[in-house]
Amino acid sequence: MNPLNLFWLFKSPVKGWSHLVHTKPSIPQLYLAHVVPFSLLPPLMIYLAGNKYGGHLVQFLTGEKLLLVAIILFIIELIVVPVMAVIVRQLAEVAEIHPSYRDAFTLAAVAPTPLWMAPIFLFIPNVILNLIVILIALMATVGLIYYGIPVVFRLKDKGHAILMFGAVLTAGMVAWMFIMISTLVILGSVQNLQLAMPPL
Repeated sequence: MNPLNLFWLFKSPVKGWSHLVHTKPSIPQLYLAHVVPFSLLPPLMIYLAGNKYGGHLVQFLTGEKLLLVAIILFIIELIVVPVMAVIVRQLAEVAEIHPSYRDAFTLAAVAPTPLWMAPIFLFIPNVILNLIVILIALMATVGLIYYGIPVVFRLKDKGHAILMFGAVLTAGMVAWMFIMISTLVILGSVQNLQLAMPPL
């Protein structure tokens, strides 16, 4: 995605979404140029920050094990986006809105951008700061969904837009919680694997 368009998404979401829809990026373009690089940020930052500031975590997870966790998380993120696009489209059909899969994918691919960017602050080992950043990222994501739905799905009726916003927001929160829980499960599984290995 054009960095200038990303700037407009944050500065003026309606203008940013309108420009994005007007350019009509293909699904492969969005996936390779936006989803892949941005979804790489959280696992990369977990790996780098974990090795630098991990403390007790690194006692159980060596660099190699932490790398494994990061790779698995990256794969989960890559899978969640197209799945989320299917869910968004199905929700739209229930609400008697009929977007194309490309429209649903556009929303699913771009809306979580703030959440993907938030882990950059893991380089600063401050729990309070990182919680504040995550909260701001969540609010920004909600804003992108709110302003994106009428533009991407070309909705004129405000009632339909609000109904779709609530449905997508709920599905998005479930997806985000799934990723968080998956990360914790992966960490626990890899940690147990590490403890179960006989000493060399």
